[in-house]
Amino acid sequence: MIPYGRQHLDDDDIEAVVSALKSDWLTQGPMVPKFEQAMASYCNANHAVATNSATSALHLACLALNVGLGDCVWTSPNSFVASANCALYCGADVDFVDIDLTTGNMCMSALAEKLEVAERNNTLPKVLIPVHFAGQSCDMAELAKLATRYQFRIIEDASHAVGARYNNKYVGSCEFSDICIFSFHPVKIITTMEGGMALTNNEDLYNQMALQRSHGVSADPALLTEPSHGPWYYQQHTLGFNYRMNDVEAALGLSQLAKLPQFVEKRNQHAKRYNQLFSDMHKLLADSEVEIAPLVVEENSDSSYHLYVVRFIGINDAQHRHAITFLREQGIIGHVHYIPIYLQPYYQALGFEKGYCPNAEAYYTQAVTLPLFPSLTPSQISFVADKVKEARLLVA
Repeated sequence: MIPYGRQHLDDDDIEAVVSALKSDWLTQGPMVPKFEQAMASYCNANHAVATNSATSALHLACLALNVGLGDCVWTSPNSFVASANCALYCGADVDFVDIDLTTGNMCMSALAEKLEVAERNNTLPKVLIPVHFAGQSCDMAELAKLATRYQFRIIEDASHAVGARYNNKYVGSCEFSDICIFSFHPVKIITTMEGGMALTNNEDLYNQMALQRSHGVSADPALLTEPSHGPWYYQQHTLGFNYRMNDVEAALGLSQLAKLPQFVEKRNQHAKRYNQLFSDMHKLLADSEVEIAPLVVEENSDSSYHLYVVRFIGINDAQHRHAITFLREQGIIGHVHYIPIYLQPYYQALGFEKGYCPNAEAYYTQAVTLPLFPSLTPSQISFVADKVKEARLLVA
């Protein structure tokens, strides 16, 4: 079976992990700060906080921005549930902004209209969490303008977008946001097995996230409320969490980071090949009622292509299911990213109903994620494209 995504590990990665395992520090040692510093430097951000998952990093980001009871956080419905759950962990409410069908990202016009209504109703969000879907940044410059006008804060959920660029700057620079979140899950661009990171240029936000990450405990002399009892002494200053990344994971992340540019380059080469094959297919089958449309990458974005998604335009739910089932029968793990978050039973119990974000729901019935990872071969790409063509003919 050809998976839709998978990690790419080499001997250098294995050596880095083994070296960490043989060291004196399996956790709370030197590798985590080294990885944090390297990632912050790569993205040109001032600070980075490594965590055991991107979900944990999202939670820390919300806490640092004082999200709590009575607040509302807006995000995209086209994401994994963690993009919304992080606000609920803090006692806040969640709402959703519909997407642009062509990119899968948050729709700027829909956001602007929703903000106008919210201003009149005194229901503006405290925080907005745009999701950089499939590896392409949202329009962060426009989001920043809206944030200034309506006075909300921004957490970039860049779980898909490590190594991506927006306006020729790396995602993670936080030029237009307060905090940016990365994921290092095995199917992402680089991996730490499990793990995440929060980047920021704000020292106060950094200090809050770093403290909350480790139980709210610190031995920093500047934070002590009384003279230290000795070199063993520490104090708990807030009710924090155990969200730490360990040194073995950080060692793998540091090794993977060295290969990030070539990973992104290879993913873009694969995507370009797919695009060409589907363009040729469109010319051959121009009269078909079903169109295969890859997601559009905007001119000011350089996607890191965590995912390669096509839309089967002109099909219904049953045809969509048939197409994906067919691909899997052919040895291709076609997948769907994502079920609109608010259609999950938990969110429907909160009052959300089908029809809330029409574009996200239309996208869900069209989208098929195809295999994309660095070690994917040209022959596999051609095979996948051929089977997509067959699937198109089957459901047309």
